Amino acid sequence: MNAMTDNEPAFQLSPDVQAICETARRIVRDELLPLEPQYLASDKHAYGIKETVNLKAVFGKEVVDRLTKISKDTGHWGLMVHEEYGGAGLSMLAQCAILEEFNYTPVPFPFASVPNILYACKGDQVDRYLRPVMEGDKTTSFAQTEPNAGSDPGGMMQTRAVRDGNEWVINGTKMWISMAAESDIIMVQAVTDPDKRQRGGITMFLVDRNNPGVSIDTKGIPTWLGPKPSQYIVNFNDCRVPEDAVLGEVGSGFSLGQKWLTIHDRLLRGPYALGKMQRALDMSVEWSKQRVTFGKPISTRQAIQWKLADIYIDIEALRALTYTIAARADAGEDVRTEAALVKLVSTEWGARCLDHAIQIHGAMGEALELPLTLFYRYLRHAQIGGGTSEIQRMLIARKLLAD
Repeated sequence: MNAMTDNEPAFQLSPDVQAICETARRIVRDELLPLEPQYLASDKHAYGIKETVNLKAVFGKEVVDRLTKISKDTGHWGLMVHEEYGGAGLSMLAQCAILEEFNYTPVPFPFASVPNILYACKGDQVDRYLRPVMEGDKTTSFAQTEPNAGSDPGGMMQTRAVRDGNEWVINGTKMWISMAAESDIIMVQAVTDPDKRQRGGITMFLVDRNNPGVSIDTKGIPTWLGPKPSQYIVNFNDCRVPEDAVLGEVGSGFSLGQKWLTIHDRLLRGPYALGKMQRALDMSVEWSKQRVTFGKPISTRQAIQWKLADIYIDIEALRALTYTIAARADAGEDVRTEAALVKLVSTEWGARCLDHAIQIHGAMGEALELPLTLFYRYLRHAQIGGGTSEIQRMLIARKLLAD
């Protein structure tokens, strides 16, 4: 590790970050867990939807306003925002530790959810796109995947953008785009140089969802992830955008997309899974002590004890891995391959742990009044979304063989 000696710990949470985590833990227990029964019973929430959108869909204005006020009063709202824009500018390690706490429950907590690539905004883009997202007034979606370009977007992407005077004209179809219908801004990748493609021929555009050239089937694509679809097909039909709709530089869109995927869809899968796994373990330990069969609590059964131990082992191993890779990212290392590793094991180990927890709970584990099956669906889906487990293994093997 570049910035660490062999004798230094791989990561260390500062007292300030530990205090923030403790505050987050209290918020989850005091504010979010009491709302969980209503949230789980609702048919209005959807997988992958931004925190404030899901809150407004399920709860009334009073609940949303109270949680938003708590977020801002405790400083959590801007924890993930860069310092130059008034945020806390926390390290990736700190962000992972805090997000783990909030992923203990499916009930979302509102904060400024800013895609890392949106900091590439410049000039008027800052006020039109970046600041409204930081303030919670606008939300984003990321449009890379296409019907025939999922695992190989660079080589197979068909969506094109052609310059026409001082405008760009975008044509093509994107599929499996989370939150497209609910977002205000679609971050769209399009081929601008077919010869270069991912090596300087793909550009990222910021497109307003209400652009007349954008059409979305608002029914969405029904999946097993929840009662309300959250993934959509997005069509761009002679969609005209101005020159200043380009995010970053012309031709840099693929690298921007990889930057987004590395952090948001891979490294941050670690805390996303850890919170759910820890909740599953806590629930399973409590249940095993109170559930009696054949005259004894099931916690006395070796079969149950080994499942609990396996969940605990996965949690400790994943936490150590995630925090170490986050610390390496903070040290300036290129962690693309390591983020793929985090994504791979967090989703596979996470689904395995939830499977154990459901089995420990027996029939009750299938009850929708508990979060276990919802957590399982989320983690099982994550073995596909954002790059399949097979793709993550290819990325890891590519580095091993190159080295």
